[in-house]
Amino acid sequence: MLARWLDIQRIVDLDSLPSDDDFQLWVETALADYNQDAEILIRIIDTQEMIELNSRYRGKLGATNILSFPFELPDGVEAIDLLGDLVVCAAVLEQEAEQQNKTLSAHWAHIIIHGVLHLLGYDHLTNDEAIEMESKEIILLQELHIDNPYQEKEVNG
Repeated sequence: MLARWLDIQRIVDLDSLPSDDDFQLWVETALADYNQDAEILIRIIDTQEMIELNSRYRGKLGATNILSFPFELPDGVEAIDLLGDLVVCAAVLEQEAEQQNKTLSAHWAHIIIHGVLHLLGYDHLTNDEAIEMESKEIILLQELHIDNPYQEKEVNG
């Protein structure tokens, strides 16, 4: 049986944050085809910390919803199970869910799965990569009974 270790650091204290079980389910779903042990850190932060990280590591202004930091094994070190870190800005996620007319839980699931796929090497820098990654996300979210996050939802009212 494969071992999956998940470390969750909640730097912000919000009642709306998902449970450890939710995070575990979403990570397990994203890792379903990954046939190795895996360790992932999820750090949930505030807007200011995300602004600083986004500037430092991506050279971009403002906050983003998630940053993925795949672990890169240094030369001469034996393989370990660490896949990497996911850093999530709860405030941005909540704002996006509201703006996109999505449930907060569905948006959290999507963003965590998206981040784990980045740790596994998926990307969306080219159109072909984006299509491949988005298709994988849609399939994984369907397994969780979550609608396609890329289709526009009509706003009632």
